[in-house]
Amino acid sequence: MMSKAVGISRAYATAASSGRSISTLPHLCERIKQTENEIVRMFLPHDLGDDAQNQPEDPRMARSSRRGLSVRTLDERFIRILKIFKWGPDAEKALEVLKLRVDHQLVREILKVDVEIAVKIQFFKWAGKRRNFTHDASTYMALIRCLDEAVLVGELWKMVQEMARSASMINPVELSEIIQILGRAKMVNKALSIFYQVKGRKCKPTTSTYNSMIMMLMQEGHREKVQELYTEMCNDNSCLPDTVTYNTVISAFAKLGHAESALRLFDEMRVNGLHPTPKIYTTLLGIYFKGGEVEKALSLVQEMRDKGCALTVFTYTELTKGLGKAGRIDDAYSAFIHMRQEGCEADVVLINNMINILGRAGRLDDALKIFNNMESMRCVPNVVTYNTIIKVLFDSKAPASEAASWFEKMKENGIVPSSFTYSILIHGFCKANRVEKALLLLEEMDEKGFPPCPAAYCSLINSLGKANRHEAANELFKELRENSGHLSSRVYAVMIKHYGKSGRFSEAVDLFNEMKMIGCNPDVYAYNALMSGMIRAGLIDEAHSLIQTMEKNGCSPDINSHNIILNGLARSGGPDRAMEMFTKMKCSNIKPDSVSYNTVLGCLSRAGMFEEAAKLMKEMKAQGFEYDLITYSSILEAVGKVDEVREPA
Repeated sequence: MMSKAVGISRAYATAASSGRSISTLPHLCERIKQTENEIVRMFLPHDLGDDAQNQPEDPRMARSSRRGLSVRTLDERFIRILKIFKWGPDAEKALEVLKLRVDHQLVREILKVDVEIAVKIQFFKWAGKRRNFTHDASTYMALIRCLDEAVLVGELWKMVQEMARSASMINPVELSEIIQILGRAKMVNKALSIFYQVKGRKCKPTTSTYNSMIMMLMQEGHREKVQELYTEMCNDNSCLPDTVTYNTVISAFAKLGHAESALRLFDEMRVNGLHPTPKIYTTLLGIYFKGGEVEKALSLVQEMRDKGCALTVFTYTELTKGLGKAGRIDDAYSAFIHMRQEGCEADVVLINNMINILGRAGRLDDALKIFNNMESMRCVPNVVTYNTIIKVLFDSKAPASEAASWFEKMKENGIVPSSFTYSILIHGFCKANRVEKALLLLEEMDEKGFPPCPAAYCSLINSLGKANRHEAANELFKELRENSGHLSSRVYAVMIKHYGKSGRFSEAVDLFNEMKMIGCNPDVYAYNALMSGMIRAGLIDEAHSLIQTMEKNGCSPDINSHNIILNGLARSGGPDRAMEMFTKMKCSNIKPDSVSYNTVLGCLSRAGMFEEAAKLMKEMKAQGFEYDLITYSSILEAVGKVDEVREPA
């Protein structure tokens, strides 16, 4: 084969030097034809080889040869050449030998071949330089799809730009696909750029095109831009929003917190004769529940049923979750039962949600009943399911050993515990005063390769501080600081509180200053922890002024902030200052809670101000607050005065 190629080459050279055409050399022409036939035969399928020569020529095959090879023949012959020689002179020669005419169909078919992406790019560029051939939108799209599949983002963007600059007319369907491809590649701004570039001179966007843009923006979190593009779409008289548009834009408004705009769009689509989808109804359910409008949410569910719009598992998830947050546990459970009766299959997300709702309401038996029925519902528990059960057990004050048994059951069933699983267990064991078990779990968590979990460390540091194991708490804090790099404000708050309680107030102040220095803005918990330390150190006025500092720094004090100061005044500032602050609290946005009442009541009782204490007791009872154990002994002294207050002399 090599000698024949050399011969062909010399023949071309001889003809060129003599100025004569190849066709004037009959013996060389015959030799070239022979070589061409060998190339063709070399790449014939094995079952078409020698037998093909002995078969009479089919007239239909002859006509096919004159028109160019069929797609099937391309698959069997030319693909082998591409795979062996890649793209280059051999493949070019094969196109001529096999009489494959370079047109748009051929380019599209070759781009479908399972060869390296580099080969496709080289062929595409070569074809674009051929005389009497210009790429059209279909060939550009064929290569763009290949580049998308190969995740060649840079080359993909270049090709999209080239297509937009070319003379090819891009239709709305192709523009929509380009936008979707660029969206998947996280090139949102580039997608916007192409949209407006093509829209301006080559393509009039349809509703579907706008929908592609709006959905891409929504998926990538550009929700403000969704509203802008929707307005632009509405101003285009030839392009009206459809159900897909409304679904996406209503969802965007819901996530932006623009409830009124979402509801207005819902009314608008109904006026325009469009029927809301289950997804739109589900979005609006979330809006109503978030706004505390439970009855409106239930009316919407009834509207769905009246209009024959089937409730999906997503609708039921939103419904049960909303009812659960509203404290309507029985209604949430009934909705779950009704869903199963209607034949709508629950998924693991809905089941996890129901277990959580029932567990938080103290209905542990019902929660476990749902778990035990998961198999009959053809639903497999996941790590979130087990995490929810374990948390529910701890919250319901079940024995810690029961939660531990579920942890073992989880591992036996092949569910790999997550970092959150360990965090729940550590927190639960700390609350159950089983600190040693919690420390073992932290060690196991580290052995499993999980990164340090601040929540787990917070629970342990807090428990060790309460147990006066100050050095152990310090060690854990240092370990977390060294291994995690950046600590949250909550971790600092726990440690500041620990230093303050253990009489190491200067170290608490140093830690507070450290967090500000490294750019970790103190939250209300950190301020409260420092204030608590100040009160213990007798710095009541300084603690009181810290509330003003909080507000200046954009951190709003909470009821605990005021109760810390109130406690300090009650214990060392005398009843007058405590009552003064208590009265101010009743006139402010932050109203006194049971802790506030108990603090002042104890102060009045200790000061022998029984008449004032009796009045406060009546007020406290009217507000629905209970006495705590700390103040109860002091209150007993004032009980005898209650009748005197009721029956004046």
